[in-house]
Amino acid sequence: MTRILPPAALAVVALLGLVGCAASSPSPTAEPSSIAPTTAAPASPTPTPADPIADLSLEQRVGQLFMVGTAVGGPDPITLDAVSQQHVGGIFLHGRSSAGVEPAAAFVQTFHDAHLESDPPLWVATDQEGGDVQVLSGPGFDDMPTALTQARSDTATLETDATRWGAQLAQAGVNMNLAPVADIVTSAEAGPQNPPIGALNREYGFDQATVADKAGAFAAGMRTSGVMPTLKHFPGLGRATQNTDTRSGVVDDAVGADSPDVAVYRDLLAEGPAVVMMSTAVYARIDPAAPAAFSPTVVTGLLREQLGFEGVVTTDDLSAAAQIRDWAPGDRALLSIEAGVDLVLVSADPTVFPEMYAAVLSRAQTDDAFAAKVDAAARRVVEAKASLG
Repeated sequence: MTRILPPAALAVVALLGLVGCAASSPSPTAEPSSIAPTTAAPASPTPTPADPIADLSLEQRVGQLFMVGTAVGGPDPITLDAVSQQHVGGIFLHGRSSAGVEPAAAFVQTFHDAHLESDPPLWVATDQEGGDVQVLSGPGFDDMPTALTQARSDTATLETDATRWGAQLAQAGVNMNLAPVADIVTSAEAGPQNPPIGALNREYGFDQATVADKAGAFAAGMRTSGVMPTLKHFPGLGRATQNTDTRSGVVDDAVGADSPDVAVYRDLLAEGPAVVMMSTAVYARIDPAAPAAFSPTVVTGLLREQLGFEGVVTTDDLSAAAQIRDWAPGDRALLSIEAGVDLVLVSADPTVFPEMYAAVLSRAQTDDAFAAKVDAAARRVVEAKASLG
């Protein structure tokens, strides 16, 4: 599919750089056997694994490709309808709640009550990084330090802490955390000039080895507690000078396919199941024509083919981020799935979800190639949900 830049096209300068053994012979002195030879029973065929989406309708498969947000202060009716009517595969808790674990669990149960038994299990996600980015707090939840502070602990201690934090999420009914941040800020001095990450101390360090070690410990703790970790924001937001949530035309002209910002994912993805979140910045050295979440070059070419990632890829928020507002909501969903994304995050503004769902369903009903991408994405989502038990 040809990608067309929106009306407010980004002006970017492309900087492409980029044991078997042989049968024994019979003994010459052996007497002929008086027993007729028998025919060996044929080997049992290896059973073919059942297709996890075989029993899902197209509407159900499309629904699995979305995660829709709801404020933790009260269930959003659009999100409830998305779960009960459009088979949506996940919900995202946004905002802030200091009510504690038990009220959070009761809130999540509202969505499980709306969830259809014929649908795959529901992913319940939130942002529980620590520091300024901690949605759930109060009785039963620790006050989590920033990632930069977490990184001062030795790796074993951090993994133990993250296991406890993951268990608290699990008690609240959350089974997916949009953390840890895998972005590499180049130095402490560069932090204030990096609004999305460094200015909030969301980074685990300033080099590939440190980030792989500490973010890996956090992810391992989440997995131990049955919570799916999400590594973000591929291929890296640690060098961005603007925040894609609040600014449009955000371009990174430093990160390339050969950068440590990308290589750190190879380290982290070798350690266990995880989801990867795509950035919506444009990367001039990789694909100057489209935001990473809309780019087949970045999603399929770099993440899937070069790094070999076969798991679930999600977008950053496609509902309200300033970076993608020039595209119609339906086009945002279509472009990301065309690029190879599996899960469209509609976290901040669920009102755009119906348009996105309708666009993806309509295209899948009329375009066999696109329908195959929907099937592949739904299959990865369902398999990932089962991977942590």
